[in-house]
Amino acid sequence: MNNLHDTLKAHVSNGSVPGAVALVARGDRVEVQAVGSADVEGTAPMARDSIFRIASVTKPIVAAAVMMLVEDGRIALDDPVAPWLPELASPVVVRTPASPVEDVVPAARPITVFDLQTSCAGYGFPSDFSLPALQPLLSELRQGPPQPRLVPPPDAWMAALSRIPLLRQPGEAWLYNTCSDILGVLIARVSGQSLPEFLAERLFEPLSMADTGFDVPAGKRGRFTSYYRSDAAGRIEPADAPDGQWSSLPAFPSGAGGLVSTVDDLHSFARILLAEGSVEGRPLLSPASVRQLTSDQLTRSQREGSGLFLEGQSWGFGGSVDIETVHPWNVPGRYGWIGGTGTTAYLTPSTGVVTILLSQREMTGPSAPALMQDVWRYAADAA
Repeated sequence: MNNLHDTLKAHVSNGSVPGAVALVARGDRVEVQAVGSADVEGTAPMARDSIFRIASVTKPIVAAAVMMLVEDGRIALDDPVAPWLPELASPVVVRTPASPVEDVVPAARPITVFDLQTSCAGYGFPSDFSLPALQPLLSELRQGPPQPRLVPPPDAWMAALSRIPLLRQPGEAWLYNTCSDILGVLIARVSGQSLPEFLAERLFEPLSMADTGFDVPAGKRGRFTSYYRSDAAGRIEPADAPDGQWSSLPAFPSGAGGLVSTVDDLHSFARILLAEGSVEGRPLLSPASVRQLTSDQLTRSQREGSGLFLEGQSWGFGGSVDIETVHPWNVPGRYGWIGGTGTTAYLTPSTGVVTILLSQREMTGPSAPALMQDVWRYAADAA
């Protein structure tokens, strides 16, 4: 078995990524390795405190914030969302997933907070990205790879969403991504704070997640990595620079994929879940809320309704839950997720293992890249 440094080095050396930072923790034993450079030019070495766009690793954090509002008594999981999101008070649904956007029927029931937490509200992506009802999500709501400068403010975003039909009836099927963005708006409207303000006050400050947020201030940009994607030939090309789209707060803070963070900040978040919601004896979440967050919440029909992403996995709140040992790293109960910018963070409550990988090359599809798989395999072998 390679050590963690050599695992990362192999992928930096073959040119698949400019650099990467990984953390594997087993209780109090924490191993961190940083290899390669923050950009393809090699102007700065990768470091433990390098800052990355974490994309969909944002989702579990936002789901945890929703549970804080539930514990505050401000909302309940079975509440319809219409009092706070009136744009969704009378949703319509395309007659079949393949129907034109004009061929709609009324929703059979209201959308609830639980529907959003489980990504079963009816909005989002299935395996077939060509369906007519998905196109407005891409063109009007900018769903897909994070691009914070291009997304309209929350009220305008919700107004546009209200004109887009659901792909499936509420509660019928797991669909990816959009529900987490709606949750970000819900948190802001219920709390009376912006999403960045609420997360900073209730999660990031108590957990000392000092480098996590929706933008990177000028004083920290020396630690902010560049971001890349693959061109048509598979070669690496620039997608965003440290002074680019994350250089100031966006109009729409994306609960689905807008955060930046570091391995140590994400480890702090993972540890609060492993500690059943308490940090240094102070409860931020109840053990019951943590169990809901990290447990399988889908029925078989909901899980199989989209056919997307969930190989050997189901879904909790904001993240996947392993239910089958399809690969060596699938441990039943393992919870976390993947970010399309080349990031992943998982924790396994039964073993106390936390595995975090941050890199800066956009994924080209739903399958985890070889680097990610190798880090998961290393963590599984070393557990």
